[in-house]
Amino acid sequence: MQTETIASAVEDRRDRLTALARDLWERPETALEETYAARRLVGVLEERGFALEVGAGGLDTAFVARYGGGEPIVATMGEYDALPGLSQRASATREPVEPEAPGHGCGHNLFGVGSLGAALAVADAIDGGVDGTVVYVGTPAEEAVGGKPFLVRSGVFEPIDAVVSWHPGWYNAPSTGSCLAVDAFEVTAHGKSSHAAAAPEAGRSALDAIQLLNTAVEYVREHVPDPVRLHYVIADGGDVANVVPAEATGNYLVRAPNRGLVEEVSDWLHDAAEGAALMAAVDVELTRTSAMYGVRPNDRLGGVIGETMAELGPFDVDDPLAAELRASLGDVSGQLAALEPDDRERAREASYFTDPIEPPDAGTVGSYSTDSGDVSQVVPLGRMRTATWPVGTPAHSWQAVAASGSTGTEGMLYASKAIGGTLLKLLTEPAVLADVVAEFERRGGADGYEPAMPGDADPYELLGVDRPGPVVAD
Repeated sequence: MQTETIASAVEDRRDRLTALARDLWERPETALEETYAARRLVGVLEERGFALEVGAGGLDTAFVARYGGGEPIVATMGEYDALPGLSQRASATREPVEPEAPGHGCGHNLFGVGSLGAALAVADAIDGGVDGTVVYVGTPAEEAVGGKPFLVRSGVFEPIDAVVSWHPGWYNAPSTGSCLAVDAFEVTAHGKSSHAAAAPEAGRSALDAIQLLNTAVEYVREHVPDPVRLHYVIADGGDVANVVPAEATGNYLVRAPNRGLVEEVSDWLHDAAEGAALMAAVDVELTRTSAMYGVRPNDRLGGVIGETMAELGPFDVDDPLAAELRASLGDVSGQLAALEPDDRERAREASYFTDPIEPPDAGTVGSYSTDSGDVSQVVPLGRMRTATWPVGTPAHSWQAVAASGSTGTEGMLYASKAIGGTLLKLLTEPAVLADVVAEFERRGGADGYEPAMPGDADPYELLGVDRPGPVVAD
């Protein structure tokens, strides 16, 4: 009955939520610049009577919205940043709206609005007599520096008993696995320019230092545990070949299953950068631009999400574009391998696979990273994926962008219902919430959490973007 109540409240807002998600899709904004998206979301929440704190955690496009009063306090989170260079029309062929412009390749237009739908539906239940408070936390910049660690540091999540969140995907299931913690670094080398042919001895190549560092990373790879992942790219290697580069920059990611191992390998990277500087006779500057924890799972909360999804059952996607997008993907056997054999066969020939299934990631550590990991270190976090994209669609693909602006809204509404239904159970079933909190404490609780980013880190400076200014509701 609780799930039916939430589902009905979401359906009552179907048209408005769908229109809002498509509006955000048409106005993609990259990390820390999501002023339009934040303003639209804040406007809806303010209109519904939520109490707003805008600019939370020192981030202009972050916000916290609260409705109700007293305990328990449950929450959901919304992301709304887009990815650079992924502009795409809602079509089954590669067709940018504007070349090199951003696009929602991870469906964060759906993410932000799907969580919004859940919060609004739970607010209706509170008006109907349910005790407690529902909170919507607007979290910018997931795709870049990671906004959530700054919100965690500011204490946003301290009074909250549990959080239920989601992510767009191509199947419907709770997410009960973990993922890799990560550090991101920018390494800039400072050398001395000179004519590369007439006076090479007068120059000191900053690019040499970056290339030597990259060679060192290749050797480091041989001596770290298999789960560790190291990635790099030369972001700036100079302008012309006949000038010794005085400045060069590389970007590096260090991933591992836990923060301790990330820190250990990051220290090794730092030593390697200093060694490269010595060999190239230049100076290097290493800046940590992002740092996140892996996700701490909560099986009990994942179970409640699964129960809610089972109560909702599957849904239909009635749009010819769904089949066309699925066909454009070709062979997706690699993606299907994540599912159990029975689920895999049922999904193989479908455009959308919407049957609720058991968590495919149970007991695993995924090779991705997310700033939700920091949230999971300070409060019980339940996560899920819902089918907003055709079967096998990779995140950060043009097909994901196309679906996020069209067929994906059905999966978004499903997420609203699943999140809202789970939150309502936490509000009305004290024993369930107690189990969720008890598991969180057994897995370590919040006492051991230390923010990985330096306390004086400025995310705007790290990303090289200007502060957009305070968000004001429409």
